[in-house]
Order: sequence, then C-alpha cells, then structure tokens
Amino acid sequence: MTIEQIIAGELSVRPQQAAATLELLDSGNTIPFIARYRKEVTGSLDEEQIRMISERAQYLRNLEERRQEILESITSQEKLTPELESQIKAAVKMQELEDLYLPYRPKKRTRAQIARERGLEPLAELIMAQSQPLMTLDKLASLHVDPEKGVNSVSEAWAGASDIVAENISDRADIRELIRKELWKGAELASTLTVDETEGQDYLMYKEYSEPIRQLPPHRILALNRGESKNCLKLTLNYPADSMLTKLAQKLKIQPHTVWNELYTNAVADSYKRLLFPSLERELRNELTEKAEKQAISVFAANLRQLLLHRQRSRRFCLFCLQAGPRRAARSGRFPARSGIHCPPCTGPSGRACQNRAQGYWCWSISA
Repeated sequence: MTIEQIIAGELSVRPQQAAATLELLDSGNTIPFIARYRKEVTGSLDEEQIRMISERAQYLRNLEERRQEILESITSQEKLTPELESQIKAAVKMQELEDLYLPYRPKKRTRAQIARERGLEPLAELIMAQSQPLMTLDKLASLHVDPEKGVNSVSEAWAGASDIVAENISDRADIRELIRKELWKGAELASTLTVDETEGQDYLMYKEYSEPIRQLPPHRILALNRGESKNCLKLTLNYPADSMLTKLAQKLKIQPHTVWNELYTNAVADSYKRLLFPSLERELRNELTEKAEKQAISVFAANLRQLLLHRQRSRRFCLFCLQAGPRRAARSGRFPARSGIHCPPCTGPSGRACQNRAQGYWCWSISA
C-alpha cells in the first residue's frame, strides 16, 4: 500500500484527498493556507485533518527511510535472511523496526562482545540449548580456560558465557515486546522527595507517591518531570521483578530439572535487571512524556481558541488584526484594554498605519 492509501484508511478520508493534501504540503504551503484557500483541492479538509495527514505522512516516510537503512546495514553484514527481511518489511511501527535491528546494530565493546572474543560463545549456546552434556559442567568449562585470552578459571568461563546469553536475550524482539506490554499493564511510577520539605514545598504531594502508569494523567506526568528536572524528586518505574522473571522463564521454556537451570535462570535475571528493564524504562518514560506534552499543547490550543472567539462586552478594547492571507483583507477581533496586549501599530491591507493607536488603542498584527 502507498502512503496515501495507508493515511486514507487510518483517517477516514479518500486517497485522492490525502494525495492532494500531501502534494500541497510538499510544495511548501502551510496548513492554515491550505485549509482556508485550497478547499476545492483537498475536498474541504479542516486544519486538524490536514495536520494529522502531515504528521502521519512524516512518520511513515521516516519509517520507510529507516527500513531501507536497516536492510542495507544487515545486508552489508551478510546476515539478512528471507525470514528477517519479511519481518522488517512487515513492520508498521518504528519500535518494531528497532527491535528487529537491535541484534545487528553496531555496538560498543560490551561484556558479551569481550566474552565472544575470548571464545566462550560455544558455552553460551550450550546453556540456551539445555541439552544433556556428555561431561560435567566443570570439565566443559575447563576446555575454554585460557589465561592468554583472559579466561583464568572455570567460574570466569561461565560468567562470560552468561554475559553472552544475557545479551542474546535482551536483543530478542519478542522478549522486548513481552516486557513492554507487561510494564504498560502493571508498572507504577513512584516518586520520593530528595530535598527537605522547605526547598521542595511545591512537590510535597509527591513526597511518597505511586500510581499505575496507565492511569497517570498528562498534567501529573509533566509535574513529576518538572520535580525530577529540578532535583526535587526521584522517579522510579516499579514492577515486581520475580513476576516478570517467571514470565520470561515460561517464554524461554527454561527446563527446571536440568543441569543448566541455575546458569540459564541467572543469565535471564541479569539480562532483565541490567539490560532490558533500564532500556524499556527509558522508552516508557519518554513515551509518557511525549503523550503528556501533546495533550498539553492540545489543551492550550483549545483554550486559546475560546479566548480568541470570546465576545467582549467592554467598550474600551484593543484591536487585534489577524492577516490570514494575501487574497483577503485583515480580520479583526477585540480584546479589552485591561488584557495587557500591547504591540506596535500594524499596517492594514491598504498599506496605511492603523489609526486606533491615535485614539489610545494598540493594534496587534499576526501573519498566519
């Protein structure tokens, strides 16, 4: 499907409307201009519809651009399989793409990478396979002990292999998606006051506070973020680790009665606590903040609209000129003098300076 068809299906508009709107936007026309003066082209779409088309098109274009970058990167590594290519082409969210690309993304030198360089990946594969070994675990590990490579003991060999297992788990897209869904369903955002009550008096209501993230209203998210940015609050995302580890063990099909159980379980716990949870906590916090900021902007826009459309009853007013476009004369609205809106005098459509200032009024000109 083309971008126009996807947008048409999602926003309940005709594909021709989406295509015409995108063509106008790509030509450099602004959203207010298109909504007011190009109704015959867009099929009378309003500003909100045009803005949604613009934002969605930008997202889809970025998604496609990122998809091509990922395919080229994995192809250059000679690791692109038909199955992986199908998954990447079927991804409809940026997060899905990034999860699929994570195992192939160039990384800094991690603990797992160091362990691979030391030749410990065969041990990691044995842990994940959970097959019955032909010898004891100590003998297996002793085959990989090599002081020249930095592996000085059996315990170091198993530690390195566990690091590889932990990273492999954290790179799996299905594991990240499982944890992401569980956190959205059951995680809580908690806050504690980090300064004395006098200094943090604006945030006393969040001194010992906790609320499920799915119930957090946007204004509270922004308030908590402000407290954190001022070093008055410490925010943490809480979810029972034992419950999550149980779900991960079921997902990974860890067999409870094998010699590998302890090693595999410890590696899963390390992966979750050291790699997965911190990463997904940042992701969820960023998503919460983004949604809260969008909601704040929407509320502000709605309140401003009501203010601009409000009919003033005071006789003394300041003239408010809104220059909507070159084909129409300036529109004007009224604000009471006590509102404090004072701007330089405008120049009207005829090119003459507004005369209201001479009568004791100020004029505010805005180009839309």
